[in-house]
Amino acid sequence: MIDRRLLLASAAVAAVFGFRWLRPDDARAAEKFEIEKTPEEWRAQLTPMQYHILREEGTERPFSSPLLKEHRKGTFACAGCDLPLFASDTKYDSGTGWPSFWQPLPNAVGERKDSTLGMIRTEVHCRRCGGHLGHVFDDGPKPTGLRYCMDGYALTFKPASTNPS
Repeated sequence: MIDRRLLLASAAVAAVFGFRWLRPDDARAAEKFEIEKTPEEWRAQLTPMQYHILREEGTERPFSSPLLKEHRKGTFACAGCDLPLFASDTKYDSGTGWPSFWQPLPNAVGERKDSTLGMIRTEVHCRRCGGHLGHVFDDGPKPTGLRYCMDGYALTFKPASTNPS
């Protein structure tokens, strides 16, 4: 018989480590990206939350990102390498608590199968540095029907230029 304390402790360890033991293969380790840094270099550049999300495939609490309420014209870029990822005119309120977009910019993101948590999802990462951004789902609005559910701390926002003509 399984000891209840052992079961609870195992669940806590699994939660802390993001259920990595449920992933049969680490596709990220096999991929090469234009920008590659050591964990120490990434830690020196990123905040602890950004590092957790971008480099350890973590997630933020829903409704915790300041970018959730960002409605100005501009571009959302990778917090790891500054690659432009999403235009503000593709952002919408999905009600999920994470910044959501219906389409990335061309040649901005990569995708891979994610089988953590006992389900199959499509993970989205920055195509230049490999930083984890979130997941894409097929329950979004027209015209694509996609919902790119992104971790706001994995992104930065660059407002559009307001120079008068």
